[in-house]
Amino acid sequence: MPLTNRRVLMSDTTHFSNDQHINPYYHDEAINIAKASNELSAIRQLLSSAGVEVVSVASPAGSQDGVYTANWALVRGDTAILARLPDARKTEENWAEKVLTELGITVLRVPDGLKFSGQGDALACGNYLFCGQGYRSDEQAQKFAADTLGYERIQLQTVPELDDQGSPVINSASGWADSFFYDIDLALSIIRPVTDSQKGLIAYCRDAFTKDSQRIIANLDMVDKIEVSIEEADEAFACNLVSTGETIVMSENAPNLRAALESHGLTVVSPSITELVKGGGYIRCTSLCLD
Repeated sequence: MPLTNRRVLMSDTTHFSNDQHINPYYHDEAINIAKASNELSAIRQLLSSAGVEVVSVASPAGSQDGVYTANWALVRGDTAILARLPDARKTEENWAEKVLTELGITVLRVPDGLKFSGQGDALACGNYLFCGQGYRSDEQAQKFAADTLGYERIQLQTVPELDDQGSPVINSASGWADSFFYDIDLALSIIRPVTDSQKGLIAYCRDAFTKDSQRIIANLDMVDKIEVSIEEADEAFACNLVSTGETIVMSENAPNLRAALESHGLTVVSPSITELVKGGGYIRCTSLCLD
């Protein structure tokens, strides 16, 4: 049986678009929705074949990014902390609350005025929670989520996107500071969770994190670490993967990470993704863990 991601929530590509460029990966090339749907189906099938139970729901109308369910909430057991998303994704919030409530999950909201990107910016590793901040999530929101759900918080920050003068870039669509690692799941992945009997295993891109965060990660002794190059993290979305602790569903364009994972005795499978990435999301983004 999988050790993690035993049950995930996935939606569809019906309303998927790249109309509002709310992260640095958006571009003007049109999305082939039929192909994006096939890519999502391939991810769903690979997860199912790995023993994951996939709960399928419709995406909400009026949201270009409703396919990226990982950003809907952070779920632990029968409780979820609902995300607070950029304006282009606002319709996802009430929709996610409805979907999760119908699944028997109690939904709570972060305090007013705080940003929170759900599982995209908060990755559970046993009783630990790797958290991002500064772009799509506020540290106070991460503290609320971790405290409410009973996690020990590991607060990190990725590097900002900078303009030609070296100043942080503010996204023109969202009005928020931007980063090529705007959610932590683009820079770090949980391969195996920490348990009472074994250390966890993470993969992360050292260069994607600030110096302070690099030091925090280096000093963690409850996890083993696989380093991912900036090229594979940025260009191949290598860290944006789903792991059951036995099988990894990940990018087909990250051979170095694949080899490192296989050296740990893990099975690696890779769908071909060309359309889902046009919204700045990838494999991990399309599923919300319901463990």
